[in-house]
Amino acid sequence: MRITISSQQFDEERALYHTRQADISDCIFAGPADGESVLKESRDIAVSRCTFSLRYPLWHVEGFSLTDSSMDELTRAAIWYSHHGKISGSRLHGIKAVRECSDIEVTDSHIVSEEFGWKSSGITLKNVNITSAYLFLDSKDIRLENVRMSGKYSFQYVENLEIRDSDLDTKDAFWHSRNVTVRDSVVKGEYLGWFSDGLTLINCKIIGTQPLCYCKNLTLINCEMESCDLSFEYSDVQADVRGHIDSVKNPRTGEIVADSVGEIVTDDPVMECTGKVILRKEKEIA
Repeated sequence: MRITISSQQFDEERALYHTRQADISDCIFAGPADGESVLKESRDIAVSRCTFSLRYPLWHVEGFSLTDSSMDELTRAAIWYSHHGKISGSRLHGIKAVRECSDIEVTDSHIVSEEFGWKSSGITLKNVNITSAYLFLDSKDIRLENVRMSGKYSFQYVENLEIRDSDLDTKDAFWHSRNVTVRDSVVKGEYLGWFSDGLTLINCKIIGTQPLCYCKNLTLINCEMESCDLSFEYSDVQADVRGHIDSVKNPRTGEIVADSVGEIVTDDPVMECTGKVILRKEKEIA
């Protein structure tokens, strides 16, 4: 039998520990006792229109929803070791909000959380604004759609990542990533994609210095490159770039086709480089 917990305030340690089959609404989790882990080890809970300002509220939770709720900057490490959750219409503003979780769907929400989504799997973000320095470190099976992201060292050591219709303002994203596909998106940063394996960008705009170096199995399809100098160094690449590339340096293997290239740098390679740069007009004539 489900229970209802409504319009109450909780601030003690483990105030609702191991709560099961509960609808929790319009509650405040804050107060002078400053207790931790208020809903730890809960099962099958639906949380709606609640505010949180206590540490570690949703640890080791199995089966939960969080709707139209708010977690402030004092809600540190909010959701760890938890599985099978849906978050919608909510604000997650505490550091390290999600870690070592699986099967979590976040929609129509706003996230400000350094180190979000570490060592997790099966995480989906849709219609989300997120600010996070180290987004999804060492995670797998991640899906992003219509995400507006601001950060620094994003998607490092990620495996099986799909991104669609998104705007990523980052720094050295996708380092050491495996099996990543980005479609119809803007990716802005420095040193994008270094040491990746199986990175594919389709209908994307790529912005920033020294992108896509030391890559294996790199593919660009119908992409634009803006302010991209010293691109593709020591990469195995097949690229179709519409427009101009500032410069290309020592591609290891493959072909890069573009409308124009400012400079092709071939000096002092540390390995054999047989990659070709081809202007589109030359390819069409051939």
